[in-house]
Amino acid sequence: MLDIFRQETTGGFLLLGGAAIALLWANLAPESYDSVTSFTVGPAALSLNLSIATWAKDGLLSIFFLVVGLELKREFVTGELRNPAEAIVPMVAAVLGMAVPALFYIVTNNLLSGGDLRGWAIPAATDIAFALAVLAVIGSALPTALRAFLLTLAVVDDLLAILIIAVAFTASLEFVALLVSFALIGAYWLMQRKRWGNMWLYVPIWLLAWGFMHESGVHATIAAVAIGLATRASVDPGEHESPAESYEHAIRPWSAAVAVPLFALFAAGVTINGETLTAVFTQPVGLGIVIGLVAGKTVGITLGTYLAVRYTRATLAQGLTWSDVTAVSFLAGIGFTVSLLIASLAFEGDDTTTELAKTAILVASVLAALLASVFLGRRNSHYKKLRAMNKGLIPDDIMNDPGKP
Repeated sequence: MLDIFRQETTGGFLLLGGAAIALLWANLAPESYDSVTSFTVGPAALSLNLSIATWAKDGLLSIFFLVVGLELKREFVTGELRNPAEAIVPMVAAVLGMAVPALFYIVTNNLLSGGDLRGWAIPAATDIAFALAVLAVIGSALPTALRAFLLTLAVVDDLLAILIIAVAFTASLEFVALLVSFALIGAYWLMQRKRWGNMWLYVPIWLLAWGFMHESGVHATIAAVAIGLATRASVDPGEHESPAESYEHAIRPWSAAVAVPLFALFAAGVTINGETLTAVFTQPVGLGIVIGLVAGKTVGITLGTYLAVRYTRATLAQGLTWSDVTAVSFLAGIGFTVSLLIASLAFEGDDTTTELAKTAILVASVLAALLASVFLGRRNSHYKKLRAMNKGLIPDDIMNDPGKP
């Protein structure tokens, strides 16, 4: 049963379901939605008397980021990122795929009156769960190298987004709490290195590290990522899988089935009407987000891929064409989860602009998903025709190098 929730398609659909319920709830019963999301719960003595929306943002989303951290560690040790020479193309694509959308947002908000530069990082993020879910649904015949390209790109994107959250959105800092959090994470790293304890012994350490990170003023999800990166990803003799892999295997269903959908439920509830949709395309904040996610991601990733291939010894992975890269770059415009988080941090205390930014993220993500569906659908049809022409007799590793269409 839990294996179902480890699939990208399942996680993507549950995330979409949470967002859909939030939109219906916020538009049909806005007072009820606001009352629930603003309801506070938790021990005030520990500075954890937080609203439901904050618990979703700082608490539930930490489970998602723990999975991200574990995945990052495995990629650095045993995955695509262990050899930068092989991963240079999607890595450069990811960097420009974040820089260009941010630049588009900044230019838009500088050129138009009433701009607000605080949201520059919103269109820089990619929602890997949604992107991989759309790719899995549409791309039954697409080259396997395309998924690897998107996954590597998204992993680097996640890492850079984490750094942005840590550096750009830390207003005040409590050094003692921060040092205690890092000391706990360091102790966990040492226990991993010495092969002491098991996951259930580590959970209290994780929770304490999260709590002190939250108290420090640094966004608490950073502790979750750091814990993931501190987890051992190498396999010892006699082990079936590394701790990073086994923990990810255990936690991912809870992230996909509970944490991320509930975050969407309490974060994506915005009022949608003609006025708000008009504002998305007429006010600089909304327009900058839409242009950044839909156009900026496509331009940045395609340009980054071209520059990496043109000016280094790197090449496109076997089986990929430029049409594939352009098509999959639209998927990266689905910002959603991390973009919603950054919007809430960037415009904290400014409810009107936060609502506008969230609406723009939803609109841009839908547009990006539709464009990706069209372009990836065409590529998928192309590869299906190639397979049909060869009557299925050619193995996948050869079929994944079809040449130019």
